[in-house]
Amino acid sequence: MPLKPTPSHIYLSRRVFMQRAKQLATVAAGLSLPFSPAVMALDREYLKLLKSLECKQNANFLSEDKLTPFNSAIGYNNYYEFSTDKKAVSILAQALDINNWKLEITGLVDKPITLSMDDILKLELEHRVYRLRCVEGWSMVIPWCGIPLAKIIELASPNGKAKYVKFTGLHNPAAMIGQRRPTMDWPYIESLRLDEALNPLTIIAVGMYGKSLPKQNGAPLRLVVPWKYGFKSIKAITQIELTDTQPTTTWMAMAPSEYGFYANVNPNVAHPRWSQRREVRIGETKKHKTLMFNGYEEQVAHMYKGMSLEENF
Repeated sequence: MPLKPTPSHIYLSRRVFMQRAKQLATVAAGLSLPFSPAVMALDREYLKLLKSLECKQNANFLSEDKLTPFNSAIGYNNYYEFSTDKKAVSILAQALDINNWKLEITGLVDKPITLSMDDILKLELEHRVYRLRCVEGWSMVIPWCGIPLAKIIELASPNGKAKYVKFTGLHNPAAMIGQRRPTMDWPYIESLRLDEALNPLTIIAVGMYGKSLPKQNGAPLRLVVPWKYGFKSIKAITQIELTDTQPTTTWMAMAPSEYGFYANVNPNVAHPRWSQRREVRIGETKKHKTLMFNGYEEQVAHMYKGMSLEENF
């Protein structure tokens, strides 16, 4: 479908937009700024890239956090289907053919459905800026373009028996050379409780930084669940299945003592091999304090009332 320009004032709040405009004006004047040239280049590039995706800004999901430089976000990826080398992924992923993509929604639904990318892109796309926290202790701040997962699931009319949502990633060893090695039981599987999947924060991303989602970042369909560690945000999704039993996810099967079902960001619960109290933003050197639920406590804490918040691993 044709993509129309999105005015930058729709994407950025007035205050954030004016801050970025002031930064660019200072660059033009040749003055010194307290952040890197990569970040300044991102601002120029990002405003230009906004013209390539028709995404409506949702004012409820703005952030004043400094965006991760675009080149850093597309050049540093955990994607074991291709490689365990984060920087090699951006090269190896280009072998993947994402034409004619289909997404099946099955299981405990009244209307099983198969969606093409055209079907999905006809839904209203939204720009949202989210923090992304990896379980390994690094993080990013990324402007996504996507659709609330609830809107996609609703197309299949879940029935009253559904309690969990299972996501299956692409299995294609010919292109995904990491799948030729028995590092994991392929394809990649992830899951959420149904209420987590329907939470307004949860989206299926189709783009980032104002343009189509790069292959190394999970194109063409990637789950984004910002209050959970990044391994929950499965890439290259081909199937969504609603079930009444909790699925075993890939990392739970691989290392159950280290990776549990919920994987909520929690600075008070250490990974068995390292602390989770601080994180390093990619493209920066200073450490940031990790926030409970990655800073989204107000929007999601109610879902875990009465549960032990140590149920991360």
